[in-house]
Amino acid sequence: MAQCHPLVTRLVASSVTAATQAGKIIREIFTQGDLNIIDKGVNDLQTEADRSAQSCIIESLSRQFPDITIIGEEGTSRCQVPPEWIVNDLDPDVMKVKLPDYLENVSPKDVCVWVDPLDVLVGVAVGKKTVGGVIHQPYYKDVQKSSLGRTLWGIDKAGIGGFKPIPPPSGKRIITTTRSHSNKTVQAALDAMEPDEIIRVGGAGHKVMLLLEGKANAYVFASSGCKRWDTCAPEAVLNAAGGTLTDLNGDHYPYNAETEHPNTKGVLATAPSEQHSWYLSRISDQVKQEL
Repeated sequence: MAQCHPLVTRLVASSVTAATQAGKIIREIFTQGDLNIIDKGVNDLQTEADRSAQSCIIESLSRQFPDITIIGEEGTSRCQVPPEWIVNDLDPDVMKVKLPDYLENVSPKDVCVWVDPLDVLVGVAVGKKTVGGVIHQPYYKDVQKSSLGRTLWGIDKAGIGGFKPIPPPSGKRIITTTRSHSNKTVQAALDAMEPDEIIRVGGAGHKVMLLLEGKANAYVFASSGCKRWDTCAPEAVLNAAGGTLTDLNGDHYPYNAETEHPNTKGVLATAPSEQHSWYLSRISDQVKQEL
């Protein structure tokens, strides 16, 4: 019966359940305390949680959708994983959505999925455009359910799930930005926004969540420090909720399989109801040239 649904619907529905499973794996590994850290380079550490979460997501999706392309932060190779890591379930809420016409008959060869395992982001692109995204927060405390973990999703022109957007702050301008990759160019872009407050946190998904939860007006990052797997899913969820994510020139990054991985022209994201064009107008030519 599920095969009667469009590919994009099934893929996002599967990504929701796979991301949720990856979150459980991450919590288990951190609880055990043996992170088995590998140093991949400057400020780039890989843990057992990264590797295991990615294996869970890639294997779960690859077995169901063998003809799509999947690119993960920790590489694209597949490996043997415990059977209990593999999930085949489809999220029922995603399966109810009505896709826009342009997503109804997508070919697998045009699909590229971008996976950030530790931040638990799964972005679905068709051609160059990100069209679906899943953000899982392993340590989100659900007070009502007395449980850990929350999974959010969005599909372009179809809907969102797992959260309710909150309008951004009014009367003051709150900007979120990088916690660990600051420099004079990053700071110059921030100063140009004349913020009342700056929130410095890690993870593109986390920053976009601040926009969706009404805790910040914009996410400004004048650096090439993040990559396609960092922004594909958050951009899709933000777009579905009415917000915008572009580079600092106002252009959308392409997410097709052949594209480069670094987001070399920075990131500017604005909350739903914010005027993206105003923030773009504040970025100086000097900042753009330095990027």
